[in-house]
Amino acid sequence: MNGPNPRPSAGQALARLMDLVSRLRAPGGCPWDRQQTPQTVAAYLLEEAHEAVEAVEGGDPVQARGELGDLVFHVVFLAELYAESGGFNLTQVLEAVEEKMVRRHPHVFGGQALDDAQAVRQQWGRIKDQERGEAAGGLLESLPKAIPALSRAQRLGQRAARVRFDWPGAAGVWDKVGEEMAELAAAQGHERAQEELGDVLFSLAQWARHRGLDAEAALRGANRRFQRRFAAMEALAAGRGQGLGQLAPPQLEDLWQEAKRLEMLVK
Repeated sequence: MNGPNPRPSAGQALARLMDLVSRLRAPGGCPWDRQQTPQTVAAYLLEEAHEAVEAVEGGDPVQARGELGDLVFHVVFLAELYAESGGFNLTQVLEAVEEKMVRRHPHVFGGQALDDAQAVRQQWGRIKDQERGEAAGGLLESLPKAIPALSRAQRLGQRAARVRFDWPGAAGVWDKVGEEMAELAAAQGHERAQEELGDVLFSLAQWARHRGLDAEAALRGANRRFQRRFAAMEALAAGRGQGLGQLAPPQLEDLWQEAKRLEMLVK
């Protein structure tokens, strides 16, 4: 008796997706897809990446699967656009990243031994520096400017730390945070306050880096908590026949604290 049909391999599924994208771009395909360029698709790629991160952090595997699928689609779509113009194709993309990962993991593929994740991170940085060479410019130049500012701040500090331009530990960074906070409090004028606020946020990002925290993920989590609790406030007020705009600040604070208590009970 024959068993159930085996699941198609990832390679087969990827090949079908490539065929689908080619069909969308072909004469008689989708007019919208046929109008796209790498530059127009780049914005969608960034949007899909953010949605994928949100789904992963939300902890719902079904939603994460869907958003990762959207992200993969846009990668395949971009590769198709470049292939049409003679730049490169998806096979070359996959071969290049495979070669890069093997090269950057000599402790896995080259017989080299490393003790822990920190040693791996340091080696990764050294290999990237060697790959970039002098032609790529300064140590910080290759960091993409489009990534969220808090993430980029941590990455900038991480890069600078490769040449030991860094605080020796989190305590020293925390002192710097206090110093920057004092300067922000004393700042006169909008432009000066904006600059000092940036210094505070940058210093906090470096403190997070020294503590092994992800500043960007922390702020996303705070945003989600605020939105969730604010929605609970709205629901509580509506259940009492009120709107938030009708309430005085002390009443709003009471609702906020009630929303927080309810959230803790659910946990």
